[in-house]
Amino acid sequence: MTETIAERDLGTSVLHRVEHGVMTITLNRPYAANAIRPDDRDLLIELFADADVNTDVRVVLLKANGRHFCAGADVVKLADGHAKNVKRVTTPMRTIMNGAQRLVASVLDCGKPVVTVVQGAAAGIGAHLAYASDLVIATEQAYFAESFVKRGLVVDGGGAYLLPRRIGMQKAKEMVFFGEKLPAREALSLGLVNRVVPVDELDTAVDDFVGRLAAAPTSAIALTKRLFNNSPDGDRASAFTEEAMAQEIQSYSHDAGEGVRAFVEKRSAEFVGW
Repeated sequence: MTETIAERDLGTSVLHRVEHGVMTITLNRPYAANAIRPDDRDLLIELFADADVNTDVRVVLLKANGRHFCAGADVVKLADGHAKNVKRVTTPMRTIMNGAQRLVASVLDCGKPVVTVVQGAAAGIGAHLAYASDLVIATEQAYFAESFVKRGLVVDGGGAYLLPRRIGMQKAKEMVFFGEKLPAREALSLGLVNRVVPVDELDTAVDDFVGRLAAAPTSAIALTKRLFNNSPDGDRASAFTEEAMAQEIQSYSHDAGEGVRAFVEKRSAEFVGW
């Protein structure tokens, strides 16, 4: 019989549980600032894919243990790979496309809303995980950084796609060209995060977002997420057609009927997610 994620030993570097409609994914390498190794990355991709199809999951919470959210890819592993591997044409390209880019795509394409909690550093692919998320809550000590230039690298993991769409072209170039830290408060003013809170208010803010999403009409949010994520890249006619199709699909759902009935009966709706 095929082994499921829930049945497999996930190890300790990426923790995971599903409870009350919430899949909580926790990066758990605080001694390494939660830098992501290839095996960690692949497991994260698998978890987001599982959340997408798992009817018990209505929201994904991505967070990390320790002082920092994620310092990016594990540069020790990266350097080791450079030393051992003989490069062939297209090999590095395939590695990026099947690695960091696939991780970011797994967040964007997950049909469940993804809430990310950032404390301390979110750098490189760690920052891009936040950019790809639907909602971001940060502490006052948090910051974002595009550190690629400091290592002589070109931005990867969908950064060149995501960042200009989040904060505009000029600011995105400034972040990437200089690799300077973007403090949480400035990220809030640019619309990169949704809330910035003191550490002692973090749990309350996270519980509020996650609790509301876990009780929301999940399929309606999934279709809306797709519409929003596609909107920067399409024309008006295509966007309008896709919107009408999404409206029709959702109209057949249980939650659409429940929402209308609750409105007519002047009561709170009880959504089941489909």
